[in-house]
Amino acid sequence: MTEPARHRVESFNLDHRAVAAPYVRLADRKHLASGGVVSKYDVRFTQPNIAHLDSAAVHSVEHLFAELSRGHSDRVIDFSPMGCRTGFYLALDGEPSDDEVFALIEATLTELLEADAVPAANEVQCGWAAHHDLEGAKAAVRPFLAAREAWGSVMA
Repeated sequence: MTEPARHRVESFNLDHRAVAAPYVRLADRKHLASGGVVSKYDVRFTQPNIAHLDSAAVHSVEHLFAELSRGHSDRVIDFSPMGCRTGFYLALDGEPSDDEVFALIEATLTELLEADAVPAANEVQCGWAAHHDLEGAKAAVRPFLAAREAWGSVMA
């Protein structure tokens, strides 16, 4: 079998068959011309090509994490879903330690489980306001949080 072509997108070069979700891994770190640094994390909830998250649940996790995480850290730049719906990308300012990243994710997702509404889930603030599922978001987060001790182990 020939090796797949190398790509400019880091995650396209990751052997998705070799990982063991759930996990959190540093996927990329960019040193910007302005002098800043952006660290991008792969926050993988489900095993690639085996399971995926429900679309409405993904949308709600994204809204909740984006809003709640900023109450736990000034480093948060962005939190966005992966197109494959197996997890999310978390972009942070600087070069935080794994402990800091894991603590941010844990605190945010723990707070998410207490939410009684999805923030900005209305037609004024969201492009698909009807496409949310708070209970689905909580159901997606629970097993990820339960596996907290394994987040640092990426490969099977």
